[in-house]
Amino acid sequence: MECRVGCGACCIAPSISTSFAGHPDGKPAGVRCTHLTPDGRCGIFGQPERPAVCFAFKADSAICGDNAEQAIALLGWLEQATA
Repeated sequence: MECRVGCGACCIAPSISTSFAGHPDGKPAGVRCTHLTPDGRCGIFGQPERPAVCFAFKADSAICGDNAEQAIALLGWLEQATA
């Protein structure tokens, strides 16, 4: 699955526990990553400072749903279920 322009749910819903550029204490769940561009894309995609958890994430319709709202809900549920 290709990421949808304007979505960015994977850069908002999950927490990131490791320190990375712009987020020295990691990123809490539900907080927009500082690297998320206005069109919902990762501004550090392919860069070495991109967190490993982000690099490992693969968009899939089962967890991204049909739109950004569904993706936020599904990823938020996964975040809570695995906390």
